[in-house]
Amino acid sequence: MSAFFSSLPLSVQTFGLLVLSNLFMTFAWYGHLKHQAAKPWLVAALVSWGIALFEYLLQVPANRIGYSGGYSLAQLKIAQEVITLAVFVPFAVFYMGQPLKLDYLWAGLCLIGAVYFIFRA
Repeated sequence: MSAFFSSLPLSVQTFGLLVLSNLFMTFAWYGHLKHQAAKPWLVAALVSWGIALFEYLLQVPANRIGYSGGYSLAQLKIAQEVITLAVFVPFAVFYMGQPLKLDYLWAGLCLIGAVYFIFRA
């Protein structure tokens, strides 16, 4: 598995791990809201911390791989924000049952602008 992973392009390693870490973090931060009446907040916090551990086990190597591979700190942060929105919107709509809003599109377009400015030569 390690040989396969290290043979992937740097961008796939970096951004693939960031996508996976964001899936964990989105559930850690917001997943407990779906059943908030069922458990006290302390239980939700402890479960969220447990989920967040897996997020950090993916996010820290992703940023280290990307940074050592030539991505700037700003590029990694902007990419993280784009990935966050790309993960959050399906989570909100499909898992949490929230309506799809046009505001998600506008926010996404703003982030595309941020990506353009931070990644341009």
